[in-house]
Amino acid sequence: MSKLLTINGGKPLTGTVSVRGAKNLVPKAMVAALLGSKPSIIRNVPEIKDVEIVIGLLKLHGVVVEWNKESGEVYLNPSDTTTAANSEIDAFAGDSRIPILFCGPLMHSVGEAFIPDLGGCQIGDRPIDFHLTVLRSFGAVVDKLPSGIHIRAPKGLKGAKLELPYPSVGATEQVLLTAVKAEGITELKGAAVEPEIHDLIHVLQKMGAIITVQTDRTIRIEGVSELGGYNHFAIYDRNEAASWASAALVTTGDIFVEGAMQRDLTAFLNVYRKIGGEFEVSDTGIRFWRNGGDLKPLVLETDVHPGFMTDWQQPLVVALTQASGVSIVHETVYENRFGFTDALVRMGASIQLHRECLGSVPCRFGQRNFLHSAVISGPTQLHGAKFDIPDLRGGFSHLLAALAAQGTSQATGLEIINRGYEKFMTKLDGLGADVELSSTEDRVSA
Repeated sequence: MSKLLTINGGKPLTGTVSVRGAKNLVPKAMVAALLGSKPSIIRNVPEIKDVEIVIGLLKLHGVVVEWNKESGEVYLNPSDTTTAANSEIDAFAGDSRIPILFCGPLMHSVGEAFIPDLGGCQIGDRPIDFHLTVLRSFGAVVDKLPSGIHIRAPKGLKGAKLELPYPSVGATEQVLLTAVKAEGITELKGAAVEPEIHDLIHVLQKMGAIITVQTDRTIRIEGVSELGGYNHFAIYDRNEAASWASAALVTTGDIFVEGAMQRDLTAFLNVYRKIGGEFEVSDTGIRFWRNGGDLKPLVLETDVHPGFMTDWQQPLVVALTQASGVSIVHETVYENRFGFTDALVRMGASIQLHRECLGSVPCRFGQRNFLHSAVISGPTQLHGAKFDIPDLRGGFSHLLAALAAQGTSQATGLEIINRGYEKFMTKLDGLGADVELSSTEDRVSA
């Protein structure tokens, strides 16, 4: 039964929210446990859908998993790892893209893996072709079936020399999870170097892997024959922290984000200050607020780390609709990430999308008919509307606009928010938002 969220906007959000382990790290670290010969423990685990999916997939493959939700600790014992039925994997994975990262570890442990049709947020092209090319480079045999893709390693996996055409986080994770137990040395050029990648490397190093990160985006992995377990406290979710920071900005609120780390938010904090936000860093988190003055327009380009992250862009666009002047945002990571702006325009925002690269440097989407630049004029008065949440960050941005708008909004598709925002409704209530969650059936009967 689908849920309907009714939002009465116009109230500043004030109070404290806590963020836990990063959505872009914790599920991958849990997959890494498959590589070990001993149990592993991951701490600071958030209660989000992606974690539930990985736990379900691990259990299907014989891994013993114990999740203490109160303490945020997950125990993983892979000693009886086995194969799972294709239909079960497909049914449990749903539209998640995480199963692609099971391939390397499963081939090392049981000799084969199965990938169902993959989904995920509809924000741009995320082809798995390069993942398959990477796996073939290690010696994997890939068979495409009507139900998905079967991958096996009849002669074992061997190190390879690889170069990414773009520093993809997913592809870098694939290489790391496959190379650590492959025979010989693997060299990956053009790798992603996000904080979540470094934390995954820390996990693998604790297990016994030998990984060197060089200054030119090159990662060198010396394969080992056996890995042990790990005990690891996951880094905090910088994307959720930035989302709540934007909420304080848009609603003229004051939010302390417990767990927000300055080290991982440097680029975001610079932009936050430029647009007119205020923040104060402490040992346990960061306080974000807006003094009440006019927000300032700016020109912004997303980029891979250490640039301004694409996941920060969408909530910040909502803030830019309230800035006095014209702002330009050039999206260089995902080509279709501005689809969420349709709902903002219906709520009163002035946003024009362009195919040209409206930034300092032309990007790979230029001259390819992708609407990947946005011109935002403000300030505009936002008003309530009905909308369906399209993707994780875009969905948060819709809800953020509704919280700042005059009048009442109604949102469906809330299940997507649960993929990356822990206890979202509880946090909204704690910040003083005027929201009500009900079932669509209740609304029809009423």
